[in-house]
Amino acid sequence: RKVTLTKPTFCHLCSDFIWGLAGILCDVCNFMSHEKCLKHVKTPCTSVAPSLIRVPVAHCFGPRGLWKRRFCSVCRKGLEAPGLRCEVCELHVHPDCVPFACSDCRQCHQDGHRDHDAHLHHWREGILPSGARCELCRKTCGSSDVPAGVRCEWCGVQAHSVCSAALAPECTFGRLRTLVLPPACWPLAVPAPTPRVPLPRTGPHSTDLHALSCGPGKQTLKIFDGSDAMQRNHFRVVTVPRLARSQEVLEAALRAYYIPEDPQGFQLQAVPTPAQPGDTAAAGKVWSAGPSEEEGCRAAPEAWVLRALPRTQEILKIYPAWLKVGVAYVSIRVTPQSTARSVVLEVLPLLGCQAEGVEGFQLVEVHMGSRQVQRTVLANEEPMLDRLREIRQTSLRQMSQTRFYVAENSVLAPRVSLFVGGLPPGLSPREYRSLLDEAVASKAALVTVSHVYSAQGAVVLDVACFAEAERLYMLVRDTAVRGRPLTALVLPEVLVSGAKAVLGVWLPCGLSLSWAVGAKSKRLLQGQLTPQEGLRSDPAPAGQPCGAHVLKLSRV
Repeated sequence: RKVTLTKPTFCHLCSDFIWGLAGILCDVCNFMSHEKCLKHVKTPCTSVAPSLIRVPVAHCFGPRGLWKRRFCSVCRKGLEAPGLRCEVCELHVHPDCVPFACSDCRQCHQDGHRDHDAHLHHWREGILPSGARCELCRKTCGSSDVPAGVRCEWCGVQAHSVCSAALAPECTFGRLRTLVLPPACWPLAVPAPTPRVPLPRTGPHSTDLHALSCGPGKQTLKIFDGSDAMQRNHFRVVTVPRLARSQEVLEAALRAYYIPEDPQGFQLQAVPTPAQPGDTAAAGKVWSAGPSEEEGCRAAPEAWVLRALPRTQEILKIYPAWLKVGVAYVSIRVTPQSTARSVVLEVLPLLGCQAEGVEGFQLVEVHMGSRQVQRTVLANEEPMLDRLREIRQTSLRQMSQTRFYVAENSVLAPRVSLFVGGLPPGLSPREYRSLLDEAVASKAALVTVSHVYSAQGAVVLDVACFAEAERLYMLVRDTAVRGRPLTALVLPEVLVSGAKAVLGVWLPCGLSLSWAVGAKSKRLLQGQLTPQEGLRSDPAPAGQPCGAHVLKLSRV
C-alpha cells in the first residue's frame, strides 16, 4: 500500500533514496520501494516464502551477538539489539522472529535419494557491504541502510535482486570450484521419521502488557496462534484502534503471524484470564466490535487466540519426495473420507507412477521449522482432514510451515563412521576396544572398530544405530583418557562421479590422513596406498594450518 513518509527512507530494491513523500510498503514484511520499482520486485514476502522452498534445510543459529549494519530476514528491520546469525548461510534474525524464519539454509549434503541435475545459486539478501558491485551491471548493489542486494553463499557472486534473475541459474562455485565438493557428493543417512513432538521453546518471550501504554485512541492486544502458544505463553502484540472493526483486528492478527490466507476462514476467540479459568463463556467469546472510548483499554479481553473455522473440504498440496518428476507438487481435494492411503493412491497417477504399487509409497508430514526439520510418517488410515484440523488447532503458524510428501518405502541400514582421536598411542586393536568400552561403555552389538591408527592413537568406529552414534559422539567429546581429552569427528561418505574429483582434507599436526575419495579410500585408510598413481597430495596452501593436504584424483 502507498504510505506517507515522515523520515528519510531508502528503497529495498535499488537501495536509492526515495524522494518525495510517498512510498510503497508491504504491511506484512515491511518491504519498502519506489512506485516505479514495484513491478521489478522479485523478493518473496515472508508470508509466502515457505511455499517456495525447494528442499527444507534447518538453520544452525549461534549465540546471540551484536551485528552492525545487518537486517532481519523476517521483518527486514535493523538488528540494533542482540540478534541471531546462522553459522552456515549468514541468515540474520531477531530472537522474536526465529519461529517465522524459513528453513532455507544452504544445502550442504545430498537429501536422501534426490537427483541433483544442476547445482543452483543459494542467494542471501541484505549481507553485502555498501561498496559491493553487481556482477551484471557493475553498479553498486550493497547498502548499509536497507537490506538490498543478494550474494550466492557458494560462489560469492554479488548482484541486485533484479539482476540475479538474468544470471545463469547454475552455480559454478567460483574461484573455489577446485576445492568445494557439491552437496550431491555428500550423502547423509538420516534416521527414520519419528512421531511429531512439541516444538522447542524458541518463540518470543512473554511481554508485560501492563508496561505497554495504549495511547490515545489505541489499545494493545496479545494474540496467540493456537493451543501450543497458550501453553507456552508465547504471543504476538498488536496495536489497533479502540473502535476497530472485527475485520481490522483479524487482519492485524494474521499479519502478525505472517499468515497470507483469506481472513474469512478465521476468527478471534477470547482467552479466559487466570482469575477465571472456568469461565467458558469468556473462553468462547468471539470478537464482534471494539469497546467504546469511555470504557478504556481494558474493556475488552487483553488476550485473544486465532482459530480456523471448521472446513468440510480442503485443497492439499502433495510434493514428490526424492522422485524425479517434472512438477513441483500436485493439488488434490481432501474430504472427511480421505485417508493417507487414499491420498497416495490418488497422487501416484498424477506423478506418472501409475505402474507402481501403492504399497511401495508412504505419506510423510514434514514440519519446516527454522531450527529443525521434522519428518513424520502418517499411518495409512490417518484421516487427513482431521490431521489438518489438529495442526491448525495446535498452531496456525505451524500449518503454514507444514508440507506433505509422497516418499518411497525405502529402509536404509544406518551406518555412521565416527573418528575418535586422543587415545594413547601404540596399543593393539583389542586394547583400544577395551579402553573405549571402559570410557564410554560402547555397545558391542552396534559398534565395531573398522580402522586403527596406532601411531597416532586414533580409531574409526562403525556404528549401526543413529541413537548410539549420537550418544557416543556427545560422550566422547566430554571424556578424557589418561589425562588427554578425546576428539570426535563424524566422517562422511563421499560419492564421486566423472573423471576427476578434488577433496580438501584439513588435519591437525601429527595426525595421519584418515580418509580420501572413491575406490582408493579404503586402501589409503589401511595404509596400502601412498599419494601416487593418480592420487596426489599437495602441501597446505600458505596460511592454512600445518598438516593440511589437498587430494586430487585424476582418474576414478
